[in-house]
Amino acid sequence: MPSSCKEIRIELAECILKSDCMLKDGLSAKECLHSDNEYRIPVECTAIKRSFFECKRGMLDMRNRFRGNKS
Repeated sequence: MPSSCKEIRIELAECILKSDCMLKDGLSAKECLHSDNEYRIPVECTAIKRSFFECKRGMLDMRNRFRGNKS
């Protein structure tokens, strides 16, 4: 994975691992990130998830592909 999204991915993983969705409800990280369980993760994790999505989308956008992500 390109280094521009790697830090955000690690931050998202740490946030999900510390969330009540995994600790109290016993769901996997994949299940917590699923849209049906979005209410179970904190707002901070949702914001990080959105940032990760934007980063990945920026890698595929032809206008940004050669310039790189803004972050």
